[in-house]
Amino acid sequence: MLNDEICKLREKLNDSILNEKDYNITYQISVELDQLIAQYYSTQIKVIKEQKEGKQTKKIVKQCKRKELIGN
Repeated sequence: MLNDEICKLREKLNDSILNEKDYNITYQISVELDQLIAQYYSTQIKVIKEQKEGKQTKKIVKQCKRKELIGN
């Protein structure tokens, strides 16, 4: 999963910093980590939007059923 990849890369970045590895290597790891985090948030936003749309659809269906019951 994306969370696992983020955790592994975060550990790799921390190790790179603590062991004072070459700046370019540390920077590259940091960029990769930023990209994964951005991807994670993008995915989470999509999930939240889909959940909201699902709730709205259910609400509309309930309203339509109520109107049908009242009308009959």
